[in-house]
Amino acid sequence: MKQSQQAVLHQVMWNRLISVVEEQAQVLVRTAFSTSVREAGDLSAGVYDTAGQMLAQAVTGTPGHVNAMADAVGHFIRRIGVDNIFEDDVYITNDPWEGTGHLHDITVVSPTFYQGKHVGFFACTAHVVDIGGRGFGADANSVYEEGLYIPIMKFADKGIVDKTLLSLVRGNVREPDQLVGDIYALASCNEIGHRRLLEMLQEFAQTDLDTIGTFILDNSRRATLERIAALPRKQASGEMRIDGYSKPIDLKVKLDIQEDRIVCDFDGSSGLDKKGINVPLVYTKAYACYALKCAIAPEIPNNAASLAPFEVVAPDNSIVNALHPAPVALRHVIGHMVPDTVYDALDKILPATVPAEGAGTLCNFQVSLQPRTDQKAPANAVRSEVLTFNSGGSGARPAADGLSATAFPSGVMTMPVEATEHTGPVIIWRKELRSDSGGAGKQRGGLGQYMEVGAVEGHEFYFSAMFDRVDHPARGRQGGENGAATTISQDDGSVMQGKGKQFVAHGRRVKLAFPGGAGYGEARDRDPALVCRDLSRGYISAEVARDTYGLPESEISRVMKAVENGESH
Repeated sequence: MKQSQQAVLHQVMWNRLISVVEEQAQVLVRTAFSTSVREAGDLSAGVYDTAGQMLAQAVTGTPGHVNAMADAVGHFIRRIGVDNIFEDDVYITNDPWEGTGHLHDITVVSPTFYQGKHVGFFACTAHVVDIGGRGFGADANSVYEEGLYIPIMKFADKGIVDKTLLSLVRGNVREPDQLVGDIYALASCNEIGHRRLLEMLQEFAQTDLDTIGTFILDNSRRATLERIAALPRKQASGEMRIDGYSKPIDLKVKLDIQEDRIVCDFDGSSGLDKKGINVPLVYTKAYACYALKCAIAPEIPNNAASLAPFEVVAPDNSIVNALHPAPVALRHVIGHMVPDTVYDALDKILPATVPAEGAGTLCNFQVSLQPRTDQKAPANAVRSEVLTFNSGGSGARPAADGLSATAFPSGVMTMPVEATEHTGPVIIWRKELRSDSGGAGKQRGGLGQYMEVGAVEGHEFYFSAMFDRVDHPARGRQGGENGAATTISQDDGSVMQGKGKQFVAHGRRVKLAFPGGAGYGEARDRDPALVCRDLSRGYISAEVARDTYGLPESEISRVMKAVENGESH
């Protein structure tokens, strides 16, 4: 009975820890200056033991940040030194290889002391709008061009902030107040986690995290290994071809399910690209692990032990294991394609388990606005950096349609138009779902979206595109059809590139059509009632309903008449 009561107590404390780090993340959302954090939730938060093992992560955040940050605290301990860790310290870095994959992510780590004893760490990461250099984009030829590098160091030493560091930061970025505000927000959210942890230790009469940490890690490891042991001992290969920068990129993976681990080997994938779309291994690992956990053990909380049985390897200086000083600013463009590549292999081992391919990578772009130069600019014209996160459609699932304009695998939210326009003199003229973009199938792929972007009178801008799926749309599964491809052009019809910084003259607009997710299963097997519903909502056209899904003309006429009369389907 005593053992049972102890287990219940530990489970309550485990749940409490998850609540603590979720509050930590929400504080970051409320206090961050960058819209990428405040509006899109591009962040992570977690609590660690004194050895740097992640015990719990916040629900809010992205797998790329959280799973990469799982390895980061160990680097902080090694670099700072165990004997140099003091109460009220705050540590910082944006090292792509010891943080979360590119310079635009700042990771802040804070040690927690209780009754004079070091008991653990809190860590958090946020994507910042600007870190200097060429700006957020794929145009750099090495990491040295991509922005300011902050090695693992103390932001605050025993509570005293390093003003020299702040001066260097301010002198190297375009939005100094915004960036410094984000750094303080990161430190503040760790402080909230620290306070809540101390309250928890007092409430449960604990002096450290050792006992609960052992309980969390042992149970998570056992549960994950049980799931893996129940799988067939098989190997399978998967692959995907995507746009790349100037030439297509091939991702290849061999999946090996063993008794106590799953190995993902990316041997055969393309080599390094000359431009900034390369992926540090820590980020590849983050998304490969996420894909496997979603399919095999989705309800087991993320921590060091539940991630450990998933092993990810790749050749040095391949596109998915870029070594310093490779340019890596847009590592997410390739990294977000890793889960669908893994699923191409896993579908051959566990049929009817994983979804069809989706848009994958986020449909992000950054607008660098400036006063017009073709003639005299108005006095109120300003320079501004506006970053917006958007999504295409996710892939159809074996038993459900894909989600429209929803980011998988990143989980990052689409930014509201109002929030985007508030950050600078940019105008979003159009933002709506893209009809017929979801791949047809028994289960339909999620829809992409249309956007049209311009600037306030008196401004011109550089448009930094960060898209994929222009030449290689999402592929259907089990007979499902492909999703629609990405398109990008100016309003005069001139075609733009899917990646890179491009000039847009005064008065011009950028017209975007983001990709749809692919379908799952044969389109002719789709429930006619669902086809009628999609038609009535404008998700598909009458032509697709007739030619692809085989809906009779009489049904199409009935649905369209009901729509005209304002009747809901």
